[in-house]
Amino acid sequence: MESCKVVENIYLLVVVTLISVLQNVFFAQKVERECKNRNTSGSAFQRVSCANRNCMDAYPTFLAVMWCAGVCLSQAPAAFAGIIYLLVRQKYFIGYLGQSSQSTPGYLFGKRIISFLSLMCIVGIFNYLLWRFYGSDYKEYVETITNAASALLLLP
Repeated sequence: MESCKVVENIYLLVVVTLISVLQNVFFAQKVERECKNRNTSGSAFQRVSCANRNCMDAYPTFLAVMWCAGVCLSQAPAAFAGIIYLLVRQKYFIGYLGQSSQSTPGYLFGKRIISFLSLMCIVGIFNYLLWRFYGSDYKEYVETITNAASALLLLP
């Protein structure tokens, strides 16, 4: 029964992580396809390779802050932000295949989501420290604010 309780607290994060893995596979296949067609268009290969590398550079940070935010504060808004981040990352990747300037909005939006998740981490850890050392638990209040604030991620 205890393991079901643990899974209940993280299953949304697990789903988003698995979706992100599938997205990474998609990106890798695009790079491989362009690599095979390299003789036709070298610049297309360079763009897709660079887009993939940029996405992979930010991937560990995304996973770390999403999991930290979900475990330390609330999984639903963290998973929601994770899904939005994956959509933005897809937009960035596809935008990069055209002209690199088309990827800028996706890049900036992705930074905002990473910042939101980082803030969730900090608040969750701070709340834990308040509870641990002072006996004050504000988690319910913070979760309510976080759930409402996560909807603001949809604003461009």
